[in-house]
Amino acid sequence: MFEIKENRRILPDGTQITTYSRDVVSCNILEVEAGTTGYMGGDTGHGGRTYFRIEDTGGTDIQIHPLGRYADEGFEVFLGGDCELETIIRALKFITKVLEEESKEVYD
Repeated sequence: MFEIKENRRILPDGTQITTYSRDVVSCNILEVEAGTTGYMGGDTGHGGRTYFRIEDTGGTDIQIHPLGRYADEGFEVFLGGDCELETIIRALKFITKVLEEESKEVYD
């Protein structure tokens, strides 16, 4: 079993959200954190806020490349190794679970 920590984050626009984090451990270690305010009925001006972070905390062959001149068009992730595949799958599942539960919506 793994420990899930509850955290508070202040986003760049000043919004405070509750996030949840855990370590994903294999031959490498990722720390993953996610949170959202949930749906708030609007776009970026009035809508909800969502945050996630994936951080190498030990032995992960990972590269992140921002897309766009100001990194405002997205990002690419490159991983090397079988354990990296395993841990990123587990990390993304954790992010998805947190965001689904915190969005307070029903999913099919």
